[in-house]
Amino acid sequence: MTILAAAAILALLAAALASLLLLADRRLRVTEDARLAAVTEALPGINCGSCGYPSCRAFAEALVAGAASPASCSVSPSEMRERIAVFLGVDVGLADRRVARLACAGGRDVAPLLACYLSEPTCAAATEVAGGGKACAWGCLGHGDCERVCDFDAIRMNAHGLPVVDEALCTACGDCVRACPKDLFRLVSESNPLWVACSNPETGNDLLGVCRVACTACGKCAKDAPAWLQMEEGLPRRITTAPAEPPRAAIDRCPTGAIVWIESGRPHLGLEAMRPRRRGDQPVMAD
Repeated sequence: MTILAAAAILALLAAALASLLLLADRRLRVTEDARLAAVTEALPGINCGSCGYPSCRAFAEALVAGAASPASCSVSPSEMRERIAVFLGVDVGLADRRVARLACAGGRDVAPLLACYLSEPTCAAATEVAGGGKACAWGCLGHGDCERVCDFDAIRMNAHGLPVVDEALCTACGDCVRACPKDLFRLVSESNPLWVACSNPETGNDLLGVCRVACTACGKCAKDAPAWLQMEEGLPRRITTAPAEPPRAAIDRCPTGAIVWIESGRPHLGLEAMRPRRRGDQPVMAD
C-alpha cells in the first residue's frame, strides 16, 4: 500500500508540473514573425558585420522590427535589397557606403627594408621579429594577410608588395582591419575623396630616408583646407564638423603625395607631387 500511495503521489505531482509547464508555455511563448525566415534566407548569409549587426540573422530581426533599412546591407545586390523592401513594405533606405582604405603608400619601390625576413610569410609573424624589418616602422610589410582574409577578392597585392583595394568590390566587412598587425586599414565613407596614405607620426624631411612618400607634417594641406583638415600628431586629420565637400586644392601642395584625392576608387596625386624632381631634391616645409 505504501508503494502504491507513493506512486500515486508522484503521478499527481508529475501531472501538476506538466500542467504548469503547459500553462507557462501558452502564456510566455514568443511567437516568431513569419517574415523572419524569408528575410534571413534572402540575405547573403556570410555574417560579415558590414551592416552593423553581428550576423545576417540579427540583421533580419532588425529589418522585421523596423530598426534597420535594407540599404544597410552592402553585400546584397540592389535588386535583392529592393525585394526585401517590397516584401516588408518599407523603403529601401539610404546608407553611406563604406570602404576599406590603406593608410600607407610605401611599397618596396619607395620604402626600403633594413632586414630580409625569411620565416613564415605573414605580416603577423613578421611584426613579431623586430617589427618586420622595414625602415618605416609604421609601414605595410606586404606579406598579404589582408588579401588572404578578404572573402570578396577586393584586395590584391601589387608588384611593390602593397595592398590595393578594389572599392567596387569592398563591402567594409572589416576583416582586413582586424588582420593588419600595423593597424593600417580604415573603414571610411566612400564619398570622402580626401585620404592620407601615411601613418608615420614622426615629422621632418628626414622621414624621406625611410619612405619617399611619407607625410613630413609640412602642414600645407591643412593650410589650404583649414575647414577640413588639422594637423594632429604629425599627420593631417579630418575635422569631424567639416563641410560636406572638401576642396581638391588640399592635395595640390603636398610635396610627397602622402595625401591623395580618391575618385571612382582611384587615388590621384596633387600638382606638387607630380612635378618631376632631380635626385637629391627635398620638399619644402610649409610657408
